[in-house]
Amino acid sequence: MSAASNGDERSLGQLFASATAEVSALVHDEIALFKAEIRQDAKRAAIGSGAVVAALALALFAVPMGSMAAAYGIHALGITLGWSFLIVCGAYIVLAVLLALIAYGRFKKVKKPERSLNSAKESAAVLQKAKPHPRPLEPADAKPELTGAGQKASQSALPPSGSR
Repeated sequence: MSAASNGDERSLGQLFASATAEVSALVHDEIALFKAEIRQDAKRAAIGSGAVVAALALALFAVPMGSMAAAYGIHALGITLGWSFLIVCGAYIVLAVLLALIAYGRFKKVKKPERSLNSAKESAAVLQKAKPHPRPLEPADAKPELTGAGQKASQSALPPSGSR
């Protein structure tokens, strides 16, 4: 280090490694935030789906058997059989509507991951401003030319031709 250096200057390689590590950490944090938001919304959707499944199971399995038993039970109280069946049918419709409203309320709370989208947009805007300097493009088949000391060093590393 020179006498003018105060010890806190970093080399280009160190700066690049630091920038790469920070960008990598940023991407990992963005992914973690996205996963957390999706997990929360998936949980809400699962509860809503469970309510829908419960409503369907109630309608398919419990309604016929329970309807018959309840209608005959109401009929035993002295109401005619037709009205007994209508009362039971109305009760099951009310239960199904309540479960559908619960499911609708849960599904309505599911929303897109706003924080992840905003954070990703901010990160993209920052990265757009940090563009590298353009470099001239070399053909893919071009080989670097060695000159001076580099050429002598590479030739000395090769075994002499004809020796084996």
